[in-house]
Amino acid sequence: GAGTAAVWQAYFSPRGGCTDAIVGEIGAARSNVLVQAYSFTSAPIAGALIAAQRRGVAVAVTVDKGQRGYEHSQADEVAAAGARVLVDARHAIAHHKVIVVDGETVITGSFNFTAAAEERNAENLLVVRDRALAGRYAANWRRHAEHSEAYARP
Repeated sequence: GAGTAAVWQAYFSPRGGCTDAIVGEIGAARSNVLVQAYSFTSAPIAGALIAAQRRGVAVAVTVDKGQRGYEHSQADEVAAAGARVLVDARHAIAHHKVIVVDGETVITGSFNFTAAAEERNAENLLVVRDRALAGRYAANWRRHAEHSEAYARP
């Protein structure tokens, strides 16, 4: 609530623990996970989302239109597991890299949900536990979901 300090952790790639941090946060989810992904090819992150969906967490993902029919996209596997996957095609690119867990944790930064971001790129990832901030990000997720279309599995 008001007056409590936000708790945050910062990670930097290459090989700075970004993927493990994301997988851990999704693994701790109890009710819902909202994802906004530009590039989504990370098998470990997809696996964590699928595991969350299978244990009853509501998983919902928006991806950039570039992920439609992209052979390395994990959108397919996550959709096949029953998660809600949408394509945000309204923008030149839907460049968000955001995950909101249980309405209380925001994960964001330059870090794309890809192996390249973990292993080769210079990236940053910020994990912030703050309900007010998570509410802002969740509201933005919903605004984009409203103009997105269901991901059509190829």
